[in-house]
Amino acid sequence: MNKQQQPAAEHSSWVVYKRLLVYVKPYWFAFVISFLAFALYGASQALSAKWLEHVIDAIEQGALEKRTLLALAVLGIFLMRGVGTFVGSYAISHVGREVVHSLRTELFDRMLTLPSDYYQHSSSGEMLAKLTYNVDQVTGAVTNAVKTVLREGLTVIGLFGYLFYLNWKLTLIFIAAAPFIAVVVTVASKRMRKLSRRLQQSVGDITSAASETIKGYQIVRIFGGTEFERSRFHAASDRNRRQFMKMVVTQSLNTPAVQFLIAMALAGLLYIAMHPSVMGVMSTGAFVAYLTAAGLITKPLRALSNLSTVIQKGIAASESVFSVIDEAPEQDNGHYSVQRASGELSFDKVGFRYRDDSEMVLHDLDLHVPRGKTVALVGRSGGGKSTLASLLPRFNAGWSGRIELDGIPLEEYRLDNLRQQIALVNQHVVLFNGSIADNIAYGVMADCSDEQVRAAAEAAHVMEFVDRLPEGLQTEVGEGGLLLSGGQRQRIAIARAILKDAPILILDEATSALDTESERHIQEALEQVMDGRTTLVIAHRLSTIEKADLIVVLEQGRIVEQGGHQELLEQGGAYAALYRMQFADA
Repeated sequence: MNKQQQPAAEHSSWVVYKRLLVYVKPYWFAFVISFLAFALYGASQALSAKWLEHVIDAIEQGALEKRTLLALAVLGIFLMRGVGTFVGSYAISHVGREVVHSLRTELFDRMLTLPSDYYQHSSSGEMLAKLTYNVDQVTGAVTNAVKTVLREGLTVIGLFGYLFYLNWKLTLIFIAAAPFIAVVVTVASKRMRKLSRRLQQSVGDITSAASETIKGYQIVRIFGGTEFERSRFHAASDRNRRQFMKMVVTQSLNTPAVQFLIAMALAGLLYIAMHPSVMGVMSTGAFVAYLTAAGLITKPLRALSNLSTVIQKGIAASESVFSVIDEAPEQDNGHYSVQRASGELSFDKVGFRYRDDSEMVLHDLDLHVPRGKTVALVGRSGGGKSTLASLLPRFNAGWSGRIELDGIPLEEYRLDNLRQQIALVNQHVVLFNGSIADNIAYGVMADCSDEQVRAAAEAAHVMEFVDRLPEGLQTEVGEGGLLLSGGQRQRIAIARAILKDAPILILDEATSALDTESERHIQEALEQVMDGRTTLVIAHRLSTIEKADLIVVLEQGRIVEQGGHQELLEQGGAYAALYRMQFADA
């Protein structure tokens, strides 16, 4: 079972929270500073009750000469409180943001190493929600929760210490209410954790619906999908609203329940404290100070009771984040590396299926590709052409049979070294938000000189339209290259492959988005690029692969024909039928 699908209930809250606190360890010094600062804040609360005792006793005894000392004491107490609050809040917030930064970067780093299978079965909206919303929810568990525990917890300890000092018997009444408060908080915590998971899922649904609509706005409008997308988004948003309100109900019931239990303890305390036998042994100042301290303790106790809400949100978010971090990365057990491969490829009895319970996509393929030769993979959609090509850079693992590069099994190559030998041009061009030059000299090619980038752009006929742009190669392409036409984007992708100068080139419908004139220019450029390189061309437009050294026809994952263009036409088989179908009108 995929770890992502495992029920989160298998992990206790404490185990998850303890794992989360491991991220706090490197920032222990700031944590200690925060603890000391909040201890100062807690002491100031107890001192304010003690100060009130001295004020009342001074008034009762007529010791008015103490007014200067008492006035300065007020300033000192509030100075303590202010310093404690500022230093403690700043230090714990620093720890919290560092933890969130570490967690977010670790999550993103893991996403960069996850196998293709994970991306194929996960929505981009859900993954983005984990990187943004879910990780931010962890802040509450790390920052706000710990801040509350330290500040309010130390305040409670300080006030309870003072109450015990004044009258330990009365103070036991408060403690008697603790088990009842614990029961209420536990029930609410379980409910909050379940609702938090649902809320985070609903945020993923919202992100997914919005992301797809924004990216495909043209299709949405031209095919009349506006109402459908509107209703889908509204439904996702409404689910989010309902889950949030359920959390509000649970939290809103939890708070008054805890407050009522504290009020019962306070009422009992007041009733017993005003008994003559108790009043007789306490001064007026001590009695008022005791009731004041007892009243002051209700606020931090209430804050501590609400703490479970924040923690459960953070734990649910942490489970979601850790489920991705715990995913196994791409397997890379290879040890072999080469400076530059010659490019000889061999497929021996290769079979492949995407999942153990799915049908075979490739069946016992045997294919030999000599170095520097061009092999075209043709056939109907769903025949296995792109799947076969995806095995070379090991985007999909788990094939049966044997695939070799220069006589070495692909699995024995180090993954980064294997992919260094391959350049790829997809049918669906991926451009990043940046300049045209940045997209050509992407990744390991970022250090290439301007002359090299320009030469690659010239070879791919990119300069034909770039020279007409005011900023030339430094022109921004927009998100996903939206500021460029489909043909322009594809030329940039081809220029990127040219600049990499890899011994193996995979062209997956590389000229599909080009008009006839552009295609002719690019075809000439590609012929130069393919010269001396082992090239796999996936094409539906058969006119683009007539000069290929070998044409392989795939049907339902099997090789049904292979040979040269003229040879296959003369055979009158599957290739000839495809060719006649495409050129029937002509």
